[in-house]
Amino acid sequence: MSVIYVALPIALLLGTAAVIAFIWSVNNGQLDDLETPAIRMLRDDSRKATSEKHRNPHE
Repeated sequence: MSVIYVALPIALLLGTAAVIAFIWSVNNGQLDDLETPAIRMLRDDSRKATSEKHRNPHE
């Protein structure tokens, strides 16, 4: 039973810290665009592949 006196405040502090971190990230625009970074990765690969073809025309 005495463990709950230690575990409960720690859990409350961690929960409060998570909520504060989430609110901070929303206010600073961290969650504005979740689609573009995934698509950008695919676009960068295609640009690199086409630029390599233009550099080495003997393939």
